[in-house]
Formats: sequence, C-alpha cells, structure tokens
Amino acid sequence: MSATLAALLKELEPTWTISIFESLGDVAGESSDAWNNAGTGHAALCELNYTPEKADGSVDCSKAFQINESFEVSKQFWSYLVERGQLGTSAPASFLNPIPHLSFVRGAANVSYLKKRYEGLSGHHLFRGMRYAENAEELAVWMPLVMDGRDRSEKVAATRMAAGTDVNFGALTRGLVASMRKRGVALHLRHEVLDLRHGGQGAEARWSLRVRDKASGAVRRVRAKFVFLGAGGGALPLLQKSGIPEGRGFGGFPVSGQWLRCGNPELIERHHAKVYGKAGVGAPPMSVPHLDTRVIAGKKELLFGPYAGFSTQFLKNGSPLDMPLSVKLDNIVPMLAAGLDNIDLTKYLIGQVLQSPKDRLAALAEYLPQAKMADWRLEIAGQRVQVIKKDARKGGILQFGTEVICSADGSIAALLGASPGASTSVSIMLDLLARCFGNRIEAPAWKAKLKEMIPSYGESLAKDAALCERVRARTGEVLGLK
Repeated sequence: MSATLAALLKELEPTWTISIFESLGDVAGESSDAWNNAGTGHAALCELNYTPEKADGSVDCSKAFQINESFEVSKQFWSYLVERGQLGTSAPASFLNPIPHLSFVRGAANVSYLKKRYEGLSGHHLFRGMRYAENAEELAVWMPLVMDGRDRSEKVAATRMAAGTDVNFGALTRGLVASMRKRGVALHLRHEVLDLRHGGQGAEARWSLRVRDKASGAVRRVRAKFVFLGAGGGALPLLQKSGIPEGRGFGGFPVSGQWLRCGNPELIERHHAKVYGKAGVGAPPMSVPHLDTRVIAGKKELLFGPYAGFSTQFLKNGSPLDMPLSVKLDNIVPMLAAGLDNIDLTKYLIGQVLQSPKDRLAALAEYLPQAKMADWRLEIAGQRVQVIKKDARKGGILQFGTEVICSADGSIAALLGASPGASTSVSIMLDLLARCFGNRIEAPAWKAKLKEMIPSYGESLAKDAALCERVRARTGEVLGLK
C-alpha cells in the first residue's frame, strides 16, 4: 500500500519530497512477502466469500463485481509502470503470472450454490469465459491432484476461469520502491517511527515524527505535511499515537497463518491452478482453504492452507505485547463486545492452534485424497490484524476487511485490516487521494494524469463492456496475460 501510494504521488507531483521509513532491513518483509500471503490476484474469480448466499437462496454477486473491477484498476496502473520501464527489466513476469482460478465444492447443497453462483456471474462481461463442471472426467483435467483417488459417487463441482493470476506482492513492492528511489524518493531502512504529533492547522498542517535509526540508536525529528501509516499490523499503534479523533475506538485482533508447502516436484508439476473451497463454520474469510500454484523467484511452488493460529503479535517480527498495549480506554468496550460476539471464531482459532500434523493432513486430504505428509512441510505465513471498531448497536464489531482512516484535515491517513488487501491497493489508494487531496484530485492536471495512468478512471468497467474489453486487451498485452 505504501509503495503504491508513493508511486501514484510521484507521478502526480514529481517535485514533491517523499520519504519511506521501514523498520526492517528490507521492504516487503511482512504481509507483502510472497511466503506471507496467498499470492492470489483477488478478482472474485474463485473466492466464494465474495458471493454470499442470501436467505432466499439467491446469490449476491455485487461484491464480486466490485472486487473484479478493482483488480482491473490495479492491472492498468501496473501496465502503465511496465510500459515506462518503472518496474525493472524482468517485469512483469517477476511479479505476475497467469494461473487459472477454480472454485471447488463438495456435497449436494454446495453444488447447488456453486451452480447458482456460476449462473449469476458467467452472464456478466467481467466474468466472460467462466466454465462450470460436475463431470469427474472434465474436473480431472482441470485439477488432477484433487480428483485422483476421489470416490466417483461423491457429489462435487467446480468453476474455472483461465484468466486468473498469481501475484508476487513482495517482488511488486520491491520493484515499486526501487523505481521510486531512482526518482528521488528517500528510503530509510531499519528506521522505527516512535511517535508522531500534530503541529499545525488547516492547509499548512505539519506533523512531527520522532524516528529512531535502529543501527545507530540515534533519534531525530522529521516534519511532514502529509503522513501515511501503511505499516500493516503496526499501523494501529501509530494511529493511536497520532491522537486524531477519527482513530479513537479502533482495536485490532491478530490472526496468524501457516501453510503446507509441497516438496514433491512431481506433484508441483501436475497441478496448475488456484483451487479455492468454502470456509469452515466459524472460520474467518481469510481462512478459506485453497490449493495454490505459486510462482516465486521464477520457480513453481505448491501450497495448501492457510491454517489459522493466534499470536498477540501485530507483525511477524513484532512483540507479544503488541495486542495488550493496543488496549486503551477508548477501544476496550468495542474490543470486549467484538470478543463476545465472535465466540465461534475463538473456538475455531483454539482448534487450529491445537492441530496436530495428522489433523493438518486430514484437512489437506479433503482436497488431495492421496496426500502424504512426507510430501509437505509446514511454513509460517504472515500476521493479519483484523479491525475492531465501534458499533452503535453491538458496542463493537470485528471487520474482515480494509479500513482507511483519515483525519478531518486530510493531513494523515492510516490503513487497517487485511482482506482484500494488496490486489485492490490501487483502488484503495485512489480513494485515499480523493479523501486527503480532494482539492487537487478535481484539478484538470491530476484528472488528466490519473486518466493516463488508469484509462478507466472515472468510468465503470462493470457497466461498460466495450471499455472493459479495451482495457483488458491492453493490460493483457503489456502484462503478458493474453
């Protein structure tokens, strides 16, 4: 998110001074790192949580259309940068690869749901090309490992979109930052923001940040007209230190993740898809099981998961005190209320933490009936801090999404939450620009530049099939997705 915002602002205002402060020794070491996330180009092609079944049995596709269009916006911006050589000579294959996206379900009720989902999506131009199958022979072609050894009497179904992608968000982030550094953006590694204070009013508002160089221990003051807190799980403590009223009442609930990583080259080679299923009862949306083909550092990989866990750390490299220290007088009621309202989630996490290798293998066997533990090893993924916020009716709610908090004067913004995250980063940052730089985003110069970077800017791809086709033809050519 921070790299995306820096890239957008550098295009819109090349003379502005931009600095990035990173606590680790390199960028993208936390949630953006390839091994710390699913690497899915989230476009609602296979993610069933974006198409919930309503009480009357119909399927709501509105969120899927929104997510799909947001990913198209991201691809447009990446294409713009690739065309100008601003993501490295190896781009785009270094961060983006075509991988089919499949939704896979078991049982008569789930098959009925998937067929209704298919009917609701496939007729729309955003999802043109979606295929549906219940036939075991066809499914075995799409996902041979999933069908090998499966009881042919079991009721199963899947949808397939060939237009899916695998994204290495770590490589993308590093490419964005490297490009920004060449254009004058200052990157300060191993620098920790200790505190920040507001130091002005209105258009001339200034922020004073106290920053520590972790290598030397030296502490200095940095003044800024605008501050973005995009530190993943570390954004909440910084938001609280800012003291802005808009940040009061927010809390965080961390959920850790684990993967099973395949070490058998034969299995890796036979599978070529991202196969998403349905989340278990009480499981958070980010814990939807999936069997993923990945491309990391030019090498094909195969992962299954995620298996959830719990840690009080807000970052993978954080402290066990992160969550306890985030509890304040203004958020303790929302946090307690959200906890009482999510007993099923607590039970689910306890069950996940207590899982044995045999339990994890049993979960894998639902997708790979012939799975052998010898072919897999456990990998620790990243931390996700879900948003807890005030709610007038319940006192507090747990939100499985992304929340952008901006001050009234637009001088500071923070990004909290996880899903849908990186795939829709460009759309989220465009929304942030509108909220924090409203006087500029309406100016002809910014509008023209945004239209140059994102040809669909200000228009709806979901409503304009011809525009969607033109945009996809261009990005497909530039990004190697044809």
